[in-house]
Amino acid sequence: MNKAAEKHATHHATERRDARLRAVQALFQMDIGGMGARRVIEEFREDRLDGKDDTGAEGVANAALFEKLVRGVVEHQTSIDQAISRHLAKNWRLNRLDATLRAILRVATLEILHYPQTPAKSILNEYVDLAGDFFSGPEPGFINGALEALARIERKDEF
Repeated sequence: MNKAAEKHATHHATERRDARLRAVQALFQMDIGGMGARRVIEEFREDRLDGKDDTGAEGVANAALFEKLVRGVVEHQTSIDQAISRHLAKNWRLNRLDATLRAILRVATLEILHYPQTPAKSILNEYVDLAGDFFSGPEPGFINGALEALARIERKDEF
């Protein structure tokens, strides 16, 4: 791969990562603040898809992917939550999890269930890394365990 193509691929991956991060933030905001998807998407499009995010990181998110992820979670939330709940440890309940953990699990599960063109292991790696942006304790490991259990069932041909 030549340098220009490599730079383009890196830029594209960064835009996708930033879109995923912003989708997690938007879902958190919807969960905590009770805002609807349309209003949150508009707010993010106006103020938060390019420039610094809540963590202080600089970036430009892929706006189309961001919107697709947020709308997809809203549209499929019942089946997403059921899939997550089936793969949580026996004593864990989705509604009792931290709102950020719920948001990460929901967006990742959307991708596992509805974006077969993205390899499951790439999805797991991306969202475990995102969990590390928010948490310094055991949470990234929790995210990894829950998503891997789900992906091994939903995408068994990839494992």
